[in-house]
Amino acid sequence: MQDQEQRQCPTQGYLEAFKHFATEAIHTGQEPEQWNSMAVVPPISLSTTFKQHGPGEHAGYEYSRSGNPTRNCLEKAVAALDGAKYCLAYASGLAATLNIAHLLKAGDQIICTSDVYGGTNRYFRRIAAEMGLKVIFVDCSDLKCLEAAITPETKLVWIETPTNPTLTVIDIQGCAEIVHKHQDLILAVDNTFMSAYFQRPLALGADICMYSATKYMNGHSDVVMGLVSVNCEKLYERLKFLQNALGAIPSPFDCYLCNRGLKTLALRMKQHFHNALAVAMFLERDPRVDKVLFPGLPSHAQYEITQRQCTGVPGMVTFYIKGSLEHAKTFLKSLKLFALAESLGGYESLAEHP
Repeated sequence: MQDQEQRQCPTQGYLEAFKHFATEAIHTGQEPEQWNSMAVVPPISLSTTFKQHGPGEHAGYEYSRSGNPTRNCLEKAVAALDGAKYCLAYASGLAATLNIAHLLKAGDQIICTSDVYGGTNRYFRRIAAEMGLKVIFVDCSDLKCLEAAITPETKLVWIETPTNPTLTVIDIQGCAEIVHKHQDLILAVDNTFMSAYFQRPLALGADICMYSATKYMNGHSDVVMGLVSVNCEKLYERLKFLQNALGAIPSPFDCYLCNRGLKTLALRMKQHFHNALAVAMFLERDPRVDKVLFPGLPSHAQYEITQRQCTGVPGMVTFYIKGSLEHAKTFLKSLKLFALAESLGGYESLAEHP
């Protein structure tokens, strides 16, 4: 009877939603008192430079690469949503990945989960590895494989959960317990698919939470951006230095747009979950579909882990059509509402073949 009830209502059992999430998204970093105009909506500060009271004496801002009022508003808001002390914004998700990798030096090893976003895979294999970093790919959904792969040279463990595109869910807390047995070993979690609304990696033991904010965090398919949240002050200061030194920062206008997108994040993610669950359940019943991968379904291999570490799941559904590649192509070319396009997390529905 319990199993039957669970199948009828797969949304039961998740963690409760984070308290005051929508309120934090609307108000944190947006206080009107910080502006002379008392503007309720933070203005877009396009200035590249800021007047100094004297040589080296500036009122909080000096040069827009180093810091910008509009970017500052966004970073404060995201930090609050992640349950973090600090957040940094970057020009893209890969720019955020680049900055994290620059915490390391030649000879250090990165352990990356084997099923990972293609851009991350490409960066680690074809750029980071050529710059002297040692990169190995391990199935981190198997904690024993992760533990066996760690060596004295390992300095960064990179996981993505759920993974792109097979939606494998990785036990963040389990990974953190293994990683933190070793001194100076950092656990970074790509939280792009879940967003801050459904998952808080830092609360589960991760050292770094990063996003391609291009996706759910912005939610409108009109901004390319990356975000990194941390709690450790020493780690933040190092990343802040790299943000300024490497210079891969977002524009003030993009920060304004992403900040605006956060205001509806809670509402959007609830609806994504609702819609995706309906689609996944429909597909699972269709005889032309071979297999559905959706962490919100009891049939998913890591369904219990998902319920334990998340407050819900996003609108990502992966499924296999019976037949050949040509059948998949025919299906994609026959779609009426879904656009055949890369990316995810916007208000529109997209489909793609990886």
